[in-house]
Amino acid sequence: MAERMQAITIPRFGGPEVLTNATVPKPTPVDGEVLIHVKAFGVNHAEMHMRKGEWDEWNPISGLECVGTVTACPDNTIPIGTKVAGVMGGMGRNRPGGYGEFVNVPVSNVIPLETNLPWEELAALPEVYCTAWSCVHTVLDANKGETLLIRGATSTIGQAALNLAVNAGAKVTATTRRSERFEMLKKMGVVDAVLEQSDLGKVLTNGQRFDKVLNLIGNRVLLESISLTRPGGRMLQAGWLGGLAPVKDFNPMVEMESGVHFSLFHSKVLGTQDFPLSNIPLQEIVKNIENGEWDAKPAFVFEFKDIQEAHKVLDSHDAGGKIVVRH
Repeated sequence: MAERMQAITIPRFGGPEVLTNATVPKPTPVDGEVLIHVKAFGVNHAEMHMRKGEWDEWNPISGLECVGTVTACPDNTIPIGTKVAGVMGGMGRNRPGGYGEFVNVPVSNVIPLETNLPWEELAALPEVYCTAWSCVHTVLDANKGETLLIRGATSTIGQAALNLAVNAGAKVTATTRRSERFEMLKKMGVVDAVLEQSDLGKVLTNGQRFDKVLNLIGNRVLLESISLTRPGGRMLQAGWLGGLAPVKDFNPMVEMESGVHFSLFHSKVLGTQDFPLSNIPLQEIVKNIENGEWDAKPAFVFEFKDIQEAHKVLDSHDAGGKIVVRH
């Protein structure tokens, strides 16, 4: 009889209450895959949309990321027992994800790590920091002395991007919809903290435009974010905190300034040939956090059996940091 395992499943679309603990077949890896014994996993906004039936792809076993130990690796790429992070690679989309005791992950989407961080703290890092690194360094190429606007800076991606950008020497202006978080942002090294709002340009000094803009709010402020970028600068959209509704009747000739570079980044490409994980220094990032240089502790830690409670906090959009589930 095939081995079985516990997993959280989505038997139907809906609110957090649809998430169900079930017994399912334990996966068996083939060449090119790594079987991970999941110790903890981060919870992501995409999984909320998948649970509701609002995403383009979804799997009944959700979860875009996990951390744990290698149980099997048929092509011997990574030794059994190695601590690893599994990130994207179709997890939770076109293959079962990290919401189970075990998960098969393409070897290109597995990162070996040496660390003494507790599993729940390590689980707060992979998707967030791999995405933030790709935004700040790969796409925006933020450099010392450049001005960078991060819209949605107190989100999990926003905080990670802020740490990376300040570390690179960029002069960061950060927005948040909660003024009580200004002090936190200033301690993290921003030059200015501004209340996130429509018509943001009207509250910035002297019609300021930025070398680089990272828009984590989404389509609702896409055009405005382009207008806040100087000619020759880069505006990157990499989040949808403001919802998934499209931009209506977009007319670039009328609504875009000449010479602004507009890009999109979606974390589902992490681990592909164009965005290999080997380019991201996650081990170095983990060491920085382990040494206390950055605070990246999860805001909430739930047990596996309490997944519905974890998703209730996710749905509130008010976690203030990463939500993690541990076994």
